[in-house]
This record gives sequence, structure tokens and C-alpha cells, in this order.
Amino acid sequence: MPRFCANLSFLYTELPFLDRFAAAARDGFAGVEYFFPYGHAPQDIAQRLADNGLVQVLFNAPVAGPDSAANQAAWDAGARGLACVPGREAEFQTTVRLALEYAQALQCTQLHVLAGVVPSAHAADLAAVHATYRSNLRWACAQAAAHGVQLLIEPINTRDMPGYYLTRQDQAHAILAEVGAANLHVQMDLYHCQIMEGDVTTKLRSYVPTGRVGHVQIASVPMRQEPDQGELNYPFVLAELDRLAYRGWVGCEYRPRLGAHNGATQAGLAWMQAYRKPASTIS
Repeated sequence: MPRFCANLSFLYTELPFLDRFAAAARDGFAGVEYFFPYGHAPQDIAQRLADNGLVQVLFNAPVAGPDSAANQAAWDAGARGLACVPGREAEFQTTVRLALEYAQALQCTQLHVLAGVVPSAHAADLAAVHATYRSNLRWACAQAAAHGVQLLIEPINTRDMPGYYLTRQDQAHAILAEVGAANLHVQMDLYHCQIMEGDVTTKLRSYVPTGRVGHVQIASVPMRQEPDQGELNYPFVLAELDRLAYRGWVGCEYRPRLGAHNGATQAGLAWMQAYRKPASTIS
């Protein structure tokens, strides 16, 4: 049966960030993920996790800069990571070090390192972009391994994130092979996968048995809402994850259909009740 974690950057957004932890626990989530923790002291987040019996499953390394303000400003300006960006290796290393500090404080064993958007100045030299990405990931994996942390890379669709470097599952798994680090895995977001490639079940059957899919995320397609409508049959897909013996978390990274109104996330969780029944009842 899937282990669902709530993405607090998408769910319960009517509440202040630190209050979302209790809301997620109340609604039956055992773990949480989100984009960035850096706007809050790690001890404050750790206390919310402990108070609510939650596991910190995942968060993103900063997309730029040495601190929360710089990261947020860069994100708002369209930055989506530095890993593939030639010439900014030192800044990339700073972001990874900050992420690992938070990971240790929150007892989080997985970090997502965003690849970044290909700079226009390097659009004609993708070989340099790829070499930078590979080199940065090797360095980051070595740092993370010393802390017992697994790094994740995620193919993201170019409709939501134009120009993003990493877009396909085969590309991600090829990079894993090139980097050669045991603690580098793929974050397989089925919303992005369906938009870029389709054939989601075949992708799951190809990659989950390798043991290199470290995290799965879900949302409806095309609206990125609760996984109970749209073109993906999630009861079938999630049952397939069970059949493939996937043991990781499934992140609920979707926008509630009712928006950010009071109680909107809770009102949209009826889809999750089916997965609290015995697995044999899920068709």
C-alpha cells in the first residue's frame, strides 16, 4: 500500500507554513515534503515534525545564493537550480552545503537537486552544460554520502518549466550511470512523466525494479489537481507500484481543486481513503 506524504508547498496553503505540519498529520499523512525550508530555523521545523510524529521525506536544495533571501529572490526571478550552469560551480556548492545542514537537523535522508534552466549563452554548447551537470552531481553526491543523504534528480516538463535541462526518464537514468554514485537516484514525478513521455506504466516497469527510483510524486494530468480525475488512472498506476514492490514514499504534489480556501485540502482527500483499505480491494 502506498505511503503518502503531503507536499506542504502545494497543500494546506491557506495556513502559515509551520501550521501545515499539524494539518497534514491530522489528515493521516505520515510524512511531508516541500520546496524549501530555508525561511525558517531548522529547530522550529524539527519541533513541528516531532510534535506531529511526521517524517521529513524530502526537500529541495536552494536554487541559488547563500541564504534564504537569496534563494527566494532567485526562485521568484525564474532560477530553477545551478547544477547544469557552467561558471557557477562555487555557488552551487554553497547551496548544497546549506541543504545538507538542514537535512541533518531535520533527519531528512533525501534531497532533490534541481538541474537548472540551460542558460541562453550555452544553448549551443550542451556538451559543456552536460559536463558541468555531471561534475557538480559527482561533487554533491560525495558530500551527501558523508552525511548519509541520498540525492535525487527529477525530470520536469518543459511546459511548466521552459528550458529546464532534465526532462526525460531515460536521460535521468543515463546520468545516474555516468555519475556512478550509489546515493544518486531519480525522483519520478508521474505528472511530469505523462506530459513529456506518456506510457507511464511501462516507464514504471522499466525503472522501479532497478532500485534507482528513490521517490515518486503524483498529480492529475493536465490540471495538476487531486489524482482522482484526468487522463492518468491512478488506482491502476498505484496498484502497479505495489506490484513492483516499490517501497519509497509517494509525494502528493498537487494543487487542491478548491484552491487555497479554508479546508480545501482536507475536502479533496476522499481519493486517499481507498488506499487505507486492504490492497486487494484496490482495482
